[in-house]
Amino acid sequence: MSTDAHHLAAADRRARCAVLTVSDTRARATDRGGDAVAHALTAAGHAVEHRDLVPDEPEAVRAAVRGWLDAATPPDVILTTGGTGIARRDTTVEVARQLIDKELEGFGELFRMLSYEQVGPAAMLSRAVGGLAGETLLFTLPGSVNAVTLAMEKLIVPELPHLVWERSR
Repeated sequence: MSTDAHHLAAADRRARCAVLTVSDTRARATDRGGDAVAHALTAAGHAVEHRDLVPDEPEAVRAAVRGWLDAATPPDVILTTGGTGIARRDTTVEVARQLIDKELEGFGELFRMLSYEQVGPAAMLSRAVGGLAGETLLFTLPGSVNAVTLAMEKLIVPELPHLVWERSR
């Protein structure tokens, strides 16, 4: 099948999603990045079944993600926002890589390419990754609302039905 045929076959797929914000400075009321992820998903017809906010602590990130992965019915996709840069406390990527069985290298590559068009060489500071953790898609996004919006609009939302469909084959 061609990519177009795959997208046609997958067009009606909707994902059950979990959104995790990783931040020492945000509260639910000020979590604009998490709000942007949740809004993009629901606007595209996907369901945000879980949402949480944890501090930039590897064990807190791991516990939240692992809890969703180990649930009786894990989500189709987990999206994290925050903790993907190079600051000392940015450890979301390290935790995600420990959980990912199959990395989607193209996600990080494309995200940084698109980011470069917006922010120039500062795009190299993002370590955003995506992949499969068991049967669940896991994407780590920066905390910036602009970066989240870029990733959701240009990469994740357009491809999510196809990704979910591929996992069901």
